[in-house]
Amino acid sequence: MRLSRYFLPVTKETPADAQIVSHKLMLRAGLVRQTAAGIYAWLPLGLRVLKKIEQIVREEQDKAGAVELLMPTIQSADLWRQSGRYDAYGPEMLRLVDRHEREMLYGPTNEEMITTIFRDATKSYRDLPRTLYHIQWKFRDEVRPRFGVMRGREFLMKDAYSFDLDEEGLKQSYEAMFVAYLRTFARLGLQAVPVRAPTGPIGGDLSHEFHILAETGESQLFYDAAIDDVTREELLAADASTIARLTRLYAMEAEEHEKVAECPVPAERLRSRRGIEVGHIFAFGTKYSASMGFSIQTADGGQVHPQMGSYGIGVSRLMGAIIEASHDDNGIVWPDSVAPFQVGLINMRADDAACSAAADNIYKQLETAGVETLYDDRDERGGAKFATMDVIGLPWQLVIGPKGLEKGVVELKRRASGEREELSLETALARLTAR
Repeated sequence: MRLSRYFLPVTKETPADAQIVSHKLMLRAGLVRQTAAGIYAWLPLGLRVLKKIEQIVREEQDKAGAVELLMPTIQSADLWRQSGRYDAYGPEMLRLVDRHEREMLYGPTNEEMITTIFRDATKSYRDLPRTLYHIQWKFRDEVRPRFGVMRGREFLMKDAYSFDLDEEGLKQSYEAMFVAYLRTFARLGLQAVPVRAPTGPIGGDLSHEFHILAETGESQLFYDAAIDDVTREELLAADASTIARLTRLYAMEAEEHEKVAECPVPAERLRSRRGIEVGHIFAFGTKYSASMGFSIQTADGGQVHPQMGSYGIGVSRLMGAIIEASHDDNGIVWPDSVAPFQVGLINMRADDAACSAAADNIYKQLETAGVETLYDDRDERGGAKFATMDVIGLPWQLVIGPKGLEKGVVELKRRASGEREELSLETALARLTAR
């Protein structure tokens, strides 16, 4: 993509109403723009990142055996009355009445709807187990939206729902999602800590939150230092033994940790850091299947209410969490897996015919090789081009200038480390295309 034809409204100034790093950088880098309190338009660069995060989440759900569908954003209030949550949910739910005086709501979650869909199509134990998921926009009317996409009112969420015949089956579904979450966050370049958590309005008695360790996190966490020794490779190959290991490593939020003396972790291994919640999983048994009249026939001819669980990941929130965990003084440092483009190609002299011809040729070669490239072909100062590339955080910068071309070299910069090398064009292209 040529930057001269792209829509990338980068700004130099830090917006006055942005309080945390991710909010500041998402605005400065032209990823989003606020359209109302807690509601954002996703601009082209931000949307590319969002789609890549979404795809990694989707791939790991598919590997875990979940089946994708898509449920609507608007739901009937009658569904929520069946479960008893319509009046109990509180003012975060956006309620509305349609032209026929039917009470509706903008869904904050989908337990009731998925239970109804699956109930109406399922009669026998042979239809279980199943896990269904979708990636859909949600709305929760936060009383004080803040921190950009980290606590907005409208957000993109992956929510999955499992249906099992018995508690043992529910445990297996829960563990499969636990593994999928560990793998998802590792692929996103994040260190995630599973934290035992209250179930809140969702219900049930088994729940874990997944927190990204970052100094700007909202929650204070206590955990076993051994968590830091779990490698990315272990997480990518996560299985039931990884779950057993991680859940033995005590982790909980500060408000549940008043009696530190009762903590099972030895004092010398106890660590405390701040965390950003990016995922939450629940096993809530028959809370919804029983209240919504969902029962199935067992192998011996009896009837049981299916055991259910729900599993959420804040897809749009993850973008903010990644930036909180991966940035420097100059801007964002995207992990390769979610970067909007892999290479920022900088033509230092757009007014120089030879330089432009060389940069154009390199751009065509990168595009032909399938390397996602943002080509800064604008007639701007070199300093402005470097500043733009640094703030948007692409993994690689390839710099083409007249002096380098005279020597037969180009400059290749790795954004994460700041390391710069002068290489022959062939070597630089080989390195970038090999990745």
